[in-house]
Amino acid sequence: MDNRAQTSAEFILLFGGIFVVVLLVIYMYNGYIDDLGGQIQSKEVSEFNSQLKILEEYFK
Repeated sequence: MDNRAQTSAEFILLFGGIFVVVLLVIYMYNGYIDDLGGQIQSKEVSEFNSQLKILEEYFK
């Protein structure tokens, strides 16, 4: 009977550790996605500006 309680406690600790690792990975992934989003927006804005400059040549 004592072995069952020890096994249960070990499973709880194991799942708790896995849960903490998953939360850390999600937190780091969220930061990565936020940085990537900023880079994509900057690239889109610069491409849009370059396209406007090309169109500007037609109206001069």
